[in-house]
Amino acid sequence: MHEETESPLLQPTEAPAARVLNARGHAPAVLVCEHASRFIPAALGGLGLDDNAARSHAAWDIGALELSVELMGALDAPLVHSRVSRLVYDCNRPPSRDDAMPSTSEVFAVPGNMGLTEAQRAQRVHEIYEPFRRLLASTLDARPEPPVLITIHSFTPVYKGETRSVELGILHDNDDRAAEVMLRHAQVSGLQVARNEPYSTADGVTHTLREHAIKRGLPNVMIEIRNDLIDTPTGINHISGQLTPILQAVVNEFSHAEAKL
Repeated sequence: MHEETESPLLQPTEAPAARVLNARGHAPAVLVCEHASRFIPAALGGLGLDDNAARSHAAWDIGALELSVELMGALDAPLVHSRVSRLVYDCNRPPSRDDAMPSTSEVFAVPGNMGLTEAQRAQRVHEIYEPFRRLLASTLDARPEPPVLITIHSFTPVYKGETRSVELGILHDNDDRAAEVMLRHAQVSGLQVARNEPYSTADGVTHTLREHAIKRGLPNVMIEIRNDLIDTPTGINHISGQLTPILQAVVNEFSHAEAKL
């Protein structure tokens, strides 16, 4: 199934692998959506997935991009997002991790990721991960003042047969400054809120925070929204309305301009 090839994974009509929206937004924040798309380049033959798997949470974070776009507008912040399925390459994982290109995801086997050669893995890193990493890095470095990095994800209401009551997860690595502010303000949101749920740094989900924020000394937080709350335009609008003042409070907390007022 995996023939060595020098042909690009992404054809010109399928590129770029990542995009920045509202690059000149004024807020001292940068939003990130690593799992925004379920798109699989034609060269990979759908990774051998059936339609159910290709449309499932395994392939992308349902509702996350649409929510990110709403928050981008509400906060007036740049948004960097991947345009390729995380089953091709998970941009929230370093190349050294097996689950950057998983052979199994949740309940689904991923035939097109089985038995990948080092050359094939390297090609995906070069064409998918590196453009995303460079775009996010350049977006952060171009900000006129140090921004808060906010990554936006969604999770399933049921995982391996267990119902999840959490609606909003607020995650952090070893820098909890932004998470603490967000947790404080989220208590009046009406949402079921939890720290480092349904995932934590032990699950390897904080790569973007580590690679791009912690190394720069930037305040950062990862948001997980249960995807049954954002799988319709109405739900997205509602959750965006709940999150906007919370995130605005986080941004204000760390804004140099705000501190001078």
